[in-house]
Amino acid sequence: MGIKTFRPFSPSLRWTAISDFAEIDPKHKRPEKSLMESLTSSGGRNSRGRMTSRRRGGGHKRQYRLIDFKRDKTGVPGKVISIEYDPNRTARIALIEYADKEKRYILAPVGLTVGMTVSSGPGSEIQPGNALPLREIPLGAQIHNIEFARNRGGQIVRSAGGYAILMAKEGETANVKLPSGEVRLIRSDCYATIGQIGNIDHENISLGKAGRHRWMGRRPASRAVAKNPVDHPMGGGEGKSSGGRHPTSRNGQLAKGFKTRRKKKASSKYIVSGRPRS
Repeated sequence: MGIKTFRPFSPSLRWTAISDFAEIDPKHKRPEKSLMESLTSSGGRNSRGRMTSRRRGGGHKRQYRLIDFKRDKTGVPGKVISIEYDPNRTARIALIEYADKEKRYILAPVGLTVGMTVSSGPGSEIQPGNALPLREIPLGAQIHNIEFARNRGGQIVRSAGGYAILMAKEGETANVKLPSGEVRLIRSDCYATIGQIGNIDHENISLGKAGRHRWMGRRPASRAVAKNPVDHPMGGGEGKSSGGRHPTSRNGQLAKGFKTRRKKKASSKYIVSGRPRS
């Protein structure tokens, strides 16, 4: 798990910094076929063919890996067969074969290697890759893949290098500090997985050239001030001016410092302290 750089034989290689994929098991080059589904590309269009997400399209074909976010295989130990690359997410995934020969993919945390045993459910050991209810996890532990509601599956802290910290437990709720700095109340019977998600160096990756963005399905984006007034509020004017106005989105919403969260959102009562503002 590290970053690979290149000698600048070309302008793009000068800035390219990619993963060395050292943690990927070379013996398992092909993913588990039974845990894959076809994935169609929408190109940012909805069911009516209208563009709802700009700057999307093209890219290499992918197949979706079915990830076990629920970790509901309780009481059955599983052995890590391989650590694999997943083109649909920043984290690595681990292929687990349980004692009953069922195979599942899970998010691979730091320290999980081939040959280790993982388990889920009450009474599991406190080690990376094991999933337990929050009430059984010690305070100060690093956790990921956290449920918001029981049996719904992990919904937060699922990207590379991410982890939350269990701050306190009181009655039926637990205080969890999220990667954003927000402290949130979550029910104690919700499951979370021990450890920090692997591929920590993902934040240091530099794609190096526009072509690699296109391989990932990201189309070019033009600057707002380079557009005409009919296309963007910040367009037009002489030179590289934005008209002296505050930066906004295409629809006129303020781009810096404007709080987009609804003031009367139902889940606000579960936020103990909000994320710090820089």
